[in-house]
Amino acid sequence: MDTQTLITELQSFGLRLAEAPEGAPGAGAATEEEPASPASPTSPTSPTSNDGEGRRAAWTSRRGGAGPTQHVAATLRGATVMIPIHTDQAAASPFVARIGHDGAGTVERDGRELAPIALVKAPRFYALSTQDGIPYPKIALLHGADVLASTVLQTCIRYTEREKACTFCAIGQSLAAGRTTAKKTPEQLGEVAEAAARLDGVRHVTLTTGTPRSADRGAAHLADCARGIKARVDLPVQAQCEPPDDFAWFERMRAAGVDSLGMHLEAVEDGVRAAVMPGKAEVSVARYFEAFEAAVRVFGRGQVSTYLIAGLGDSMASLLDASERLIAMGVYPFLVPLVPIPGTPAVDRAPPSGDFMRALYAHIGPLLARSGLRSTDVKAGCARCGACSGLSGFEAEGRAAAPEAGAAWTSTSESSDDATLQLRACAEQGHVSRVPPLAPGHLLRRARAV
Repeated sequence: MDTQTLITELQSFGLRLAEAPEGAPGAGAATEEEPASPASPTSPTSPTSNDGEGRRAAWTSRRGGAGPTQHVAATLRGATVMIPIHTDQAAASPFVARIGHDGAGTVERDGRELAPIALVKAPRFYALSTQDGIPYPKIALLHGADVLASTVLQTCIRYTEREKACTFCAIGQSLAAGRTTAKKTPEQLGEVAEAAARLDGVRHVTLTTGTPRSADRGAAHLADCARGIKARVDLPVQAQCEPPDDFAWFERMRAAGVDSLGMHLEAVEDGVRAAVMPGKAEVSVARYFEAFEAAVRVFGRGQVSTYLIAGLGDSMASLLDASERLIAMGVYPFLVPLVPIPGTPAVDRAPPSGDFMRALYAHIGPLLARSGLRSTDVKAGCARCGACSGLSGFEAEGRAAAPEAGAAWTSTSESSDDATLQLRACAEQGHVSRVPPLAPGHLLRRARAV
């Protein structure tokens, strides 16, 4: 199995960790949001280390919180990948990893070895605390292999109003469990970023936020936090928020040290948005595109991005058409598969198939490359990291994939490149699947809970 197919399949199916030794995820290891205490035998700084650098073997995984979660970070054939392990789907995955005490092992399927894998070790900065006594992992976390990430406001007006909450979001879970703090200060983030760069080679920073009631949608605090980081260490910073009421905030964020901006659509069809993100759907897709246009003028082509989550109910055609429009504007569409998070209304939704994701990647990846929007040119953030998606591996010009069985779709795009023609040919033969919409049962359960 080639590398890109394997990554795509793993991110759709998830991964089972079999016969995990002490220190591996699922066997009491320190994790990103559940770090062991300094005295614990699985702590990154335990004196009973067995890695030759003063640390006991421990690896980074994550449960709950904002953004990508339920994953373990791993290196697979030279690529850093976030792979779901803490989900119901992963528990039944056909893919199994047998991990040794050093964090290295092999991915298998049906007893056949497919590829070597190595889990990303917990970083040194996890053992430290801020000057005001807060453990660093409660302020910011390691994502992938070299990204420092923080949710600067761990509360959201959408999350606390059940009738408006995004069905796939778990931003409040880690706060409720005491694994993070509600608001991170610029000084705390600067301190942690400096240590993460010095001790662990972190290369860029991602700052996201829950949405506050203020008209700036969190842009003001993100700007302050970027300024606090740049005062301590020269790292590129991405900020992520909803479109502010006043687009002048883009200039203010740029002046404060924000290098790239993320504004996340997640879903694009009006009906899907209303069903799975009813509060956020009040900010129209048209408004997002107005914001994208204004942001590109400030940050430049390729330095503005958006999340598109396949598996929420959008059709293949809608995701492709939205991606093509975004790319034409200079916005990087970061396509990821849905990871159903325990404790959310979307927990029972099936992730999109590997075939569905490969069909998206095979079209959008080469189009990004031809448009000069490669992930390697993004200064900071999710698109540059790329670990939660297989998209960057398809940026090589002309790469294509052959999706399999499903219902036909019709594209409104005028593109005529090879990948598009192949997808359309498959669609005409009924070989491209649409991810099913949210099951009515989820809506009924949410309605009863309100």
